Amino acid sequence: MDRLICPDIFDGHIKAFFTRKSLGVDIKKISRILSIKREEVFLPVQRHTDKVLVIDLNFKSTIADAVVTKRKGILIGVQVADCVPILLFDRRNSIIGAVHAGWRGTASQIIKKTIKSMFEYFSSSPQDIKIAIGPSIRWDCYDVDFEVKNAVYNATGKGKYYKKRSDGKYCVDLSSANMYQALLMGIPEENIWSSNECTYCNPNEYHSYRYGKDCTGRQGGFIGIL
Repeated sequence: MDRLICPDIFDGHIKAFFTRKSLGVDIKKISRILSIKREEVFLPVQRHTDKVLVIDLNFKSTIADAVVTKRKGILIGVQVADCVPILLFDRRNSIIGAVHAGWRGTASQIIKKTIKSMFEYFSSSPQDIKIAIGPSIRWDCYDVDFEVKNAVYNATGKGKYYKKRSDGKYCVDLSSANMYQALLMGIPEENIWSSNECTYCNPNEYHSYRYGKDCTGRQGGFIGIL
């Protein structure tokens, strides 16, 4: 079986995992592994937006970069290739979420908006939400200019998620920035799990947009109450 990264932070009845390059976002294989129908796997149309889609009865894919639902029997997910895949679970209300956070999504606070939607639509409480942050491009492998760094900083505030290089550019760790934003929403630190793997450093294991020079596939993050 293709290897999956299964964070141990979630309860046993939750299916939550991050895929590697070997499985990617092959919905046919994923549905077979989990013994569910392909039609029960939902991926939004990602465009680096800050839109959070709340799924109730409507199961039509639309433009969004985060999905939240209380529906059981389906698997929701996001596709990434350096950006940060984030999975959320409200253990009290059985609410699940999946987020795609690149620098634009991070700068527009998509993780905060996803958590806020869980508060507003489902009366979730911060202490009940657990979060898993999957593999993404990390630290020195992700150099950006001042404008990108500043956009992320304005959304996140102070924290150990960036550093300045000698050439004037910055290295930003989007995974850590999203963790800080989740903490600002009241999520307890012990409720957050984060992968330490870098997609750029592991091209045999992961698709990397920067490493592959734009020609690359995708891996994903998936969660469901199945």
